[in-house]
Amino acid sequence: MTQIHPAERPLVQQLFGSDPATMARAAAIIEAEHHPEGFDINMGCPVYKIVHNFNGAALMKEPELAAKIVREMKKVISVPLSVKIRLGWSEKTDCVEFAKVLEDAGANLITVHGRTKCQGYSGKADWEMIGCVKQAVSIPVLCNGDVHRAELVQDALKISGCDGVLIARGALGNPWIFAQINDVLSGKSPREISMDERLRVVSRHLDLHLEQYGDRALPTFRKHLSWYFKGLPGAKKYREALHTAPTRETLDSVMTLCASAS
Repeated sequence: MTQIHPAERPLVQQLFGSDPATMARAAAIIEAEHHPEGFDINMGCPVYKIVHNFNGAALMKEPELAAKIVREMKKVISVPLSVKIRLGWSEKTDCVEFAKVLEDAGANLITVHGRTKCQGYSGKADWEMIGCVKQAVSIPVLCNGDVHRAELVQDALKISGCDGVLIARGALGNPWIFAQINDVLSGKSPREISMDERLRVVSRHLDLHLEQYGDRALPTFRKHLSWYFKGLPGAKKYREALHTAPTRETLDSVMTLCASAS
């Protein structure tokens, strides 16, 4: 799971865990074997299976432990170390002091998701509160949350004052968002994506997916199809066929029909 394809570089390897020694050992092994360009510690995941073992966002309730994890990993790696956090567990102001602790421990960059753990993915990301973290530390800070369209990047940067944004769900089914963001930041309108371009990229993605995981991996690609065709006119009619296509050839046919309907 930690192998890196050459086309993926530069790549930052994210780890989660709550035992400093184990985290340091894992980072040392991964750097020796795969040489990622950086490491990131997940201290922001709100999912129960992560936090109930004191991983992810649960570490925001244990700043001393979080700092020790950062210090122990820094001792054994030669590349930058970043940390992704949330605004807090339940209080959105917790992030400010927590970020200071991480900076003092040696973190090189912090990403802040603009919701608390208790919010999960509900409500609206608070870019202004992320800005409070940016003002409190001297290391780079990235703004994360609700940047689902390229046009929103400028607002996120202006409100938060951050050094950059982290795109997550906004890239699902829309790998063009990064080129669109570059368009917006250079003063242009974000490029329109034609259906021919969409089909070309989906087909190329599927080629790479099958090359990586084998011909039997077609069913695991279906989640991507949901995102690629979400919201397109006429796509709903073909949703079941997209999700049940037994072969690559059948899937290509269904995608062509879906495209013609849109």
